Amino acid sequence: MSSAPILEVAGLRVEYSTSRGAVVAVDNVDLEVCKGEFVGVVGESGCGKSTMLFAIAALLSPPAAVTGGTVKFHGHNLVTMTEKQLNVLRWRDYSVVMQSAMNALNPVITIAAQFKDVLKAHGAASNNEIANRSAEVMRLVGIDPIHLKSYPHQLSGGMRQRAMIAMALLFTPDLVIMDEPTSALDVVAQRSLMVQIKELQHQLGFAVIFVTHDMSLVSHFSDQLIVMYAGQVSEIGPTRQVFDHPAHPYSRGLLDAFPSIRGPRVELTGIPGSPPDLARPPRGCRFHPRCPQVFDACRVTEPLLYQVGDVQARCLLHAGGASLLETSEASGATT
Repeated sequence: MSSAPILEVAGLRVEYSTSRGAVVAVDNVDLEVCKGEFVGVVGESGCGKSTMLFAIAALLSPPAAVTGGTVKFHGHNLVTMTEKQLNVLRWRDYSVVMQSAMNALNPVITIAAQFKDVLKAHGAASNNEIANRSAEVMRLVGIDPIHLKSYPHQLSGGMRQRAMIAMALLFTPDLVIMDEPTSALDVVAQRSLMVQIKELQHQLGFAVIFVTHDMSLVSHFSDQLIVMYAGQVSEIGPTRQVFDHPAHPYSRGLLDAFPSIRGPRVELTGIPGSPPDLARPPRGCRFHPRCPQVFDACRVTEPLLYQVGDVQARCLLHAGGASLLETSEASGATT
């Protein structure tokens, strides 16, 4: 894995224009992705995960718009590029796998025809070259090339998602952005698809940004984990570190609400309440109305991202360079 980032996101801000005014769906997000890295993004529905992904891929459409920050891919700021310039990079240098392949694929033309459109758009002129590359990527994702003649509705959900991934790999891009590609699949198909993605990543060396609700998927497959809440990054760092020692109460709440397949059975505890209205976010820490460790400063002071070992956490428990999380837990354990 290269140490130089291929993607650098700095201060990214996305707003939706509504009748109630501007709604900030992504607020000051920073992110670096290196070649060959697998970055997982988790959080509740409505926390800004997919909006962030679409902003990075330069696929936002009104009423959403990037209103601040930069998205540099190989040094080029995608935010300021024209649609014509972006079309040169899309599919060739970075590609996107949508949440629902049935909606992302054109239902009235064959898989082969859709692959052909992408290849022709980037200079593949020979029909023989197009046929060979199409068959090659289908084999890469474990599908018999005979299914290139199929229409999307003739394939199972898992095969459609694999076909979308095959299309994303037509030019062996450096970055593949995936928005919940396993959400419509059963657990066996999910696992199979994720193993396939990871094997392809090792084989071809591309980086992945992967949005999901499923904590088990990121725990097994991602290198770096981003936990988002109310449009902000709550915690970011190595996946194993976040799972073993969550530094933000929200991260801990997500993990406590997720059943483990190993170890003793424990009662699951959900996070009380619901995410805030982003048109009127709470003052101070956005998680404080739901936080079990809230204190007075949380209600008035907006936290920064504080360094906690190898991770960063947006929590005042870590302000001042010393973590109060362990202190808080220890005092709770002794009472």
